Amino acid sequence: MAGSLDQLPDDLPIPIDDGAANHLMGLRLPDITLPATDGSSVALGALKGVSVLYFYPRTGRPDQELPDNWNMIPGARGCTPQSCAFRDHFAELNALGVAHVFGISTQDTDYQREAATRLHLPFALLSDDRFVLAQALNLPMMSVGGMRLFRRLTLITRDGKIERIFYPVFPPDRNARDVLDTLRAL
Repeated sequence: MAGSLDQLPDDLPIPIDDGAANHLMGLRLPDITLPATDGSSVALGALKGVSVLYFYPRTGRPDQELPDNWNMIPGARGCTPQSCAFRDHFAELNALGVAHVFGISTQDTDYQREAATRLHLPFALLSDDRFVLAQALNLPMMSVGGMRLFRRLTLITRDGKIERIFYPVFPPDRNARDVLDTLRAL
């Protein structure tokens, strides 16, 4: 078993800012549609209002082992705590005018659906399993155990334009609070 997916180990390595997200500020989300765990399709370029898009490497499952040395890869561990934090702060985000919250990974929608259901997420997870969004925005990626995964990154957009970037995100369970603090300061 993978152990507790919702608890972060105390000795996680801290990711460094390698500049791989610097080019994103001010860009518009491309006219790309991604499948969602709620059965819909989300046209990212058409999103209106304030949106929060958090990109994460992969969610684990309680009945599966984590990839080898997962805890030692800076920024890899913490997808479940990050998603749960956005779930727990969802009402506050909405109260601050956030129209959309989406978690995005390169896992397929069926795999993501298990996590969305198990974690009782009030928002959809989006699948970029064909890497169309990753390529269009040249998003920071990593390869682990033969998998191509996002590096953890969060964007705040307004009417499809990227206004704030959180990269690297650490610790992942604090990301939702950091987003809230940024929105309150705007």
